[in-house]
Amino acid sequence: MSRSAHPAGPRHADVLPEGHYAAPPADLNVLDPKVWARSVARGEDGVVTVAGLPVTRLAEEFGTPAYILDEADFRARARAWRTAFGADADVFYAGKAFLSRAVVRWLAEEGLNLDVCSGGELATALSAGMPADRIAFHGNNKSAAEIERAVRAGIGRIVLDSFQEIVRVAHIAQSLGKRQRVQIRVTVGVEAHTHEFIATAHEDQKFGIPLAGGQAAEAVRRALRLDGIELIGIHSHIGSQIFDMSGFEVAAHRVVGLLKDIRDEHGVELPEIDLGGGLGIAYTSGDDPREPHEIAKALTEIVTRECRAARLRTPRISVEPGRAIVGPTAFTLYEVGTVKPLDGLRTYVSVDGGMSDNIRTALYDAEYSVALVSRASDAEPMLVRVVGKHCESGDIVVKDAFLPADLAPGDLIAVPATGAYCRSMASNYNHALRPPVVAVENGEARVIVRRETEEDLLRLDVG
Repeated sequence: MSRSAHPAGPRHADVLPEGHYAAPPADLNVLDPKVWARSVARGEDGVVTVAGLPVTRLAEEFGTPAYILDEADFRARARAWRTAFGADADVFYAGKAFLSRAVVRWLAEEGLNLDVCSGGELATALSAGMPADRIAFHGNNKSAAEIERAVRAGIGRIVLDSFQEIVRVAHIAQSLGKRQRVQIRVTVGVEAHTHEFIATAHEDQKFGIPLAGGQAAEAVRRALRLDGIELIGIHSHIGSQIFDMSGFEVAAHRVVGLLKDIRDEHGVELPEIDLGGGLGIAYTSGDDPREPHEIAKALTEIVTRECRAARLRTPRISVEPGRAIVGPTAFTLYEVGTVKPLDGLRTYVSVDGGMSDNIRTALYDAEYSVALVSRASDAEPMLVRVVGKHCESGDIVVKDAFLPADLAPGDLIAVPATGAYCRSMASNYNHALRPPVVAVENGEARVIVRRETEEDLLRLDVG
């Protein structure tokens, strides 16, 4: 069946299943540890717990929808990345995945650096006490005010994204009597195996300066001539939700080739190379992500081999995991409202959230898992589509999944692996109130980002 279009975009709900969805699991009560936070378990009474707390109690205390984040899991994953790369490399948490002042403090305590890409993210980082020299500032269109604030704060590095930005940062830094450390982001022409909108290293997109046509080499020439900046390295980011390391191998080969050209032309060996982030996580049981130690070993070997072949000293490596740290540590807790069977097709399960708290399904055609968490059930599996309450047929949270056939209004269901990009990209569509983020640890729960209120919405509306 072909898709039709209407003014609000594709009508995803018009596309009916064609029998290609996976078979139902043998037991709907089993929680795959691959997609759930590490402390999540189903208790003897059938209620799912996280860090020892029943989700029923969390729903009663904090309401639904709510993002429930396992703090110990977050810290453990951050430590795993720090340990995997060791003292000779830098790990920058990509704040765009999810950022709050509590998260900034966790990162600082676990020894990670932080990557920000807006004035708001920078303000959050500084207000929570992250040392400025451990912050990197990304973005394809940083304003003069954002750059000035970053330079004044003593930020560790600014990643330059265009010829205009090279001059802009140099001028601002020089006017402040400073010399700002910078990297140049290059697009290396690698097409990551991911969605078009999150593949970021092919030439036809907004990020970076292409290697093609000598543009990146020219950017280096200009940066090396300017007194206000100190060029410390090259940055490359090839996409997001990537499982295959071959793209990084090609990217590293091309970036090291640029480093060699820089040495041969300017007599300078840049000391750093940043390979970005984008490593995938498991959203469903079919996903098979790599562990941090495997990624560290592979990337280090790739860069070392390429530099040896080019007769270069191996530069200090930086990586930028965001989703890979926070993504698996959280799930979104919903209450079921309407259960609507469509004979011979599927059952639509409407929850009290939707695309306002998880836009990724509509935006990227992302896949998620889902489970009944307020009780166990021995009922037969039914094919469902979990949808939100918004006035949009593309308001889909989970496209195709199986839930027990006795699912009823008032039940709690949860969607795992929503720690990354869900709260960060949340909206007030239909004047929805963005959910809270509740951190749980050792049998205790606390709000780290509170739920929005109607007063919050009305306070912004000045009439």
